Amino acid sequence: MLKNYLKTAIRNLWKNKGFSALNILGLSIGLATCLLITFYVIDELSFDRFNKKAERIYRVDADIQFGGNHFILAVAPEPLGPTLKREFPQVEQAARMRPYGSMLVRKGNVNLNEDKVVYADSTLFDVFTLPMIEGDPQTALKDPNSVVITETIAKKYFDRATNVVGKTLIKNDSINLKVTGVLKDIPKQSHFNFDFFIAMNGAIESWEIGNWLSNNHSTYIVLKPDANIKFITEQINVMLEKYVAPQAMQLMQVNMEDFKKSGNHDNLSLTPLTDIHLQSNKTAELGANSSIQYVYIFSAIAIFILLIACVNFMNLSTARSSNRAKEVGVRKVLGSLKNNLISQFLTESTFLCFVSMIIGLLIAWALLPYFNQVSGKHIEMALLSRPWIVLGLIALVIVVGLLAGSYPAFVLSSFQPIVVLKGKLAAGFKNKWLRGGLVVFQFFISIVLIIGTIIIYTQLNYIRNKDLGFNREQVLVIKGTSALGNQARAFKDDVLKINGVQSGTMTGFLPTSGWRTDNPLFPDASLNQKTAVSAQNWRVDEDYIPTLGMKMSKGRNFSKEFQTDSTAVILNESAAKLFGFTDPINKSVYTLTNFPAPGSKQFHVVGVVKDFNFNSLREQVSPLVLFLSQENGSMAFRLNTANITGIISKIESDWTRMAPSQPFSYSFMDDDFNNIYNSEQRIGKIFVSFAILAIFIACLGLFGLVTYAAEQRRREIGIRKVLGASVGNIIGMLSKDFLWLVLISAIIAFPIAWWSMNKWLQDFAYRIHISWWIFVFAAILAMLIACITVGFQAFKAAISNPVKSLRTE
Repeated sequence: MLKNYLKTAIRNLWKNKGFSALNILGLSIGLATCLLITFYVIDELSFDRFNKKAERIYRVDADIQFGGNHFILAVAPEPLGPTLKREFPQVEQAARMRPYGSMLVRKGNVNLNEDKVVYADSTLFDVFTLPMIEGDPQTALKDPNSVVITETIAKKYFDRATNVVGKTLIKNDSINLKVTGVLKDIPKQSHFNFDFFIAMNGAIESWEIGNWLSNNHSTYIVLKPDANIKFITEQINVMLEKYVAPQAMQLMQVNMEDFKKSGNHDNLSLTPLTDIHLQSNKTAELGANSSIQYVYIFSAIAIFILLIACVNFMNLSTARSSNRAKEVGVRKVLGSLKNNLISQFLTESTFLCFVSMIIGLLIAWALLPYFNQVSGKHIEMALLSRPWIVLGLIALVIVVGLLAGSYPAFVLSSFQPIVVLKGKLAAGFKNKWLRGGLVVFQFFISIVLIIGTIIIYTQLNYIRNKDLGFNREQVLVIKGTSALGNQARAFKDDVLKINGVQSGTMTGFLPTSGWRTDNPLFPDASLNQKTAVSAQNWRVDEDYIPTLGMKMSKGRNFSKEFQTDSTAVILNESAAKLFGFTDPINKSVYTLTNFPAPGSKQFHVVGVVKDFNFNSLREQVSPLVLFLSQENGSMAFRLNTANITGIISKIESDWTRMAPSQPFSYSFMDDDFNNIYNSEQRIGKIFVSFAILAIFIACLGLFGLVTYAAEQRRREIGIRKVLGASVGNIIGMLSKDFLWLVLISAIIAFPIAWWSMNKWLQDFAYRIHISWWIFVFAAILAMLIACITVGFQAFKAAISNPVKSLRTE
């Protein structure tokens, strides 16, 4: 019997090839899209869950309000980890990491630049599950200058992953690092991704040891299974005050009671390891995290697109089934039972769903490389092997198949043969409300996605073109110039002689180079903490401001002509405002010196630079103080020529001449800036792709329904044409009902789209205002797409010969 049902199903599919193709294609694309988004969500939710103790690992974060600034940090004081392990019985283990930055590692006669380097405690492998290929995890990071490397790095420097323990890597041409272990590569689903783990023992600077006032270490603890998180957090903050208070009084003359009364605070909190990737976007994260918002958004999009596809499938299936009413009548006259007819329709519908699922899997497989490229993921189809995904797909096929087949199965099969054969169909087939509501739902989702896409791209365009307070165009950044040593100044002078190089600056601080440490400054020598201003301290040379195109608000820039500029500073407008100076020029500010011994140093203000953005545009400009220095970490050169390649070649020649064994590394400042917003750019591309797919699926359904409507009204169209109706009249008659549905969809979509995108924009301190034209444009675009979809089939119906539709009347 089942074989007979399948034969009949295949015969019907082939008989109505066009309609079947529309139905299968819509559901297949919907399933493929839903599957890709499901892969994305699974990948996002799986971060750090490879750790065996993941549910008991917490990172200790700092929340500090001081000097007019609020700092939410993913780091904590240096002594915190060992102290927690020592004083809290609920803490099973603790480990710290501190990023090193870039280092040079010698391979043969050349140095290679490595930037995935971190200092780590010897207890790191007791906290995180990082399997070792070679070496003892208990002792690997105990000795100073020992290093554990990943499998990839072992192959890179030793051409093998084993038998490398005991080998030596030369760091920065001066320090021998002994390889004591080789790890399997860190999983992609980790919130940190380092290649070199250097022993923290012996690497901590003397001023930082035991310093409770400096937050620079990512600190992780493993709690025992019965630990009370709330109680431990409270006790950690009690302990923190016990250690911070004496140092704050000794070094900064800060009384903690007065500190709190002034509205300041210094608190610690525990962030679950599995929450870091999606729910933590704090200063000094070990890597770029994502947002739980995007998981929610894409999950909703997956559900909506799947619903659109399923609604389409059911809509088209039920619409088409009305043409089989006479077939049902004939079957019943010939003796078919109602149960046989029900089984036939349900089998056909489920078979169609099954075919759609197979094609959907093939589409997902074909699109996966493109999806990985756009999303920055490394997803594999192996995720399909998860039982719950397989069961979900099977359940989806059965449910959609049964729902889509239920209407024709139970309604058509219940008709009296004599009624059906006379052509008197039930009113349910003439009822437009159900199908109209489904069309409204489809285009409602599509319009929301169109609006979301436009707003995301408008915000990204605003970020790209916003006046940041400095000119990032045609600025070449040379990295790692500290490798030049005492030849750095000569290198800068040689580069400035190259035709096409306008100016240059030597500094360790650039607006696009990431996070730095804030330090307190005071308006008088009393160092009263109530008047302290916490600000970033950058050391720059006298060419910094003109090279980067910054503007002075008051006063002057640093100058070689003023010897007193060695004790001069330039404030940004935010810092000047917090100091409360009416006129900052020639005012004095004081910094703490001889750390950790108490003391201060006086500086005089020579200028105020206009605020420029050096943080993400999600944050307001924070206070900044520039100090005159010849500190050398990188160089930036402003170019004024189109021959970029030629200039870079000449600069590289100068570099090779002065530092033949050091790698030449460079970037452009505008690219560095754009890299900050890589995740948003990826989200924008994904949004566009999903919006296009949603609209395409909705249009497939609309096309099918228009085809069905034209077929149902073909005799009416024939009569109208005989009576003189024009092609335009016929097109308008068939189109207006559907266009009204799209307009209703837009009205429903507007407030929901505004609410959701306004919430997304709240993450940006600098953001666009959602304009009315975005909604109007989205509605017009949806109407235009619907017009093209409906108009094509309506025109085809309008130009048909009325004789063909009326010859049986």
